[in-house]
Amino acid sequence: MNQENYEVIQPADGRHIKLWTRGVPVEDDAKTQVCNLARLPFIFSHLAVMPDVHLGKGSTIGSVIPTLGAVIPAAVGVDIGCGMIAARTSLSAADLPDNLAGWRAAIEKAVPHGRTPGNRDRGAWSNPPADVDAVWAELEPDFRRIVEKHPKLARTNNRNHLGTLGTGNHFIEVCLDEADKVWLMLHSGSRGVGNAIGSYFIELAKEDMRRYFINLPDADLAYFPQGTEHFRDYVEAVEWAQSYARLNRALMMKHVVEAVRGVMAKPFEAEVEAVNCHHNYVQREHHFGKNILVTRKGAVSARDGELGIIPGSMGARSYIVRGKGEEQSFCSCSHGAGRMMSRSEAKRRFTVADQARATEGVECRKDAEVIDEIPMAYKDIDAVMRAQADLVEIVHTLKQVVCVKG
Repeated sequence: MNQENYEVIQPADGRHIKLWTRGVPVEDDAKTQVCNLARLPFIFSHLAVMPDVHLGKGSTIGSVIPTLGAVIPAAVGVDIGCGMIAARTSLSAADLPDNLAGWRAAIEKAVPHGRTPGNRDRGAWSNPPADVDAVWAELEPDFRRIVEKHPKLARTNNRNHLGTLGTGNHFIEVCLDEADKVWLMLHSGSRGVGNAIGSYFIELAKEDMRRYFINLPDADLAYFPQGTEHFRDYVEAVEWAQSYARLNRALMMKHVVEAVRGVMAKPFEAEVEAVNCHHNYVQREHHFGKNILVTRKGAVSARDGELGIIPGSMGARSYIVRGKGEEQSFCSCSHGAGRMMSRSEAKRRFTVADQARATEGVECRKDAEVIDEIPMAYKDIDAVMRAQADLVEIVHTLKQVVCVKG
């Protein structure tokens, strides 16, 4: 590979960092954060930084972290297994009604989303449907084994969050591709139970660091060494949460398809074309002759021929991509556009009128509660795609016409 496709940073006393960020702004704080990460003794070979990189908790979002002999819970994060799923339908743009409000209402009714405080949370099931309970029956035995060792995880939103969307940047969209074919796409993860697992083990790792007097440049880089009980327990729990996330997306897609069929007179088929892919996860992989752990914090696997999804922001294009298997990036690509500013800064800077203009032509919420998701708070998705042209090829370009936000 030609080194000109990425930039290299060599921190003092650390592994080098390869950044696919040409033509994309990178904040200084994010560079500092990734340099801190590169100094950890168990980082393997080098770090790979994707063009959507931005400041995160402990480690940057948009980074690929290869480790040998340890795992960092905060690098995986608390939205364990967060990712994407997309299905191409047999419908075309000409089949869509002039007013898509009915489609949006049907999807919002079919999939719990958002959150309200108290016992009647609109973002959770009060009585999960039969297909949700059938999937929970698959997940529950392993969850019980995790809870036996870590009882604090028992009282979490698990069964009642399965098949639900969540909040923040999670979304469900109806999109059109370059040939005017209709796609259904959504973004979510392991919900409340995944958040609880992530938060619990992050604190456990911090306690271990204090117990063994291990000083770190950032407390959120606390880790579990391989071979320890906490390492084994964390890997077991995180793999379970990743399975939950994958099944959560599959259930929601099933319900979205059913909802659209309920308001669409014309029969149609819907096939999951792009892999149901994580972008916040850790798994065992083989790179540069070694069996290692690879944590993708806001990054997607892009092995040669592997399909993935890179969503743009609310109102921007998204992409179905095929990986090129670039080993220098640990066969990875970005997971989206990446934020340019914090949620609070976006709410300070933009108005509801700005949000309405930025999402013109999209059937979606246009109110103060979603200003933090305004497209201008994100990097330019086209610049992000150009920066990683050697990592993936574009298979389909999608533009949303309906967007349901959490």
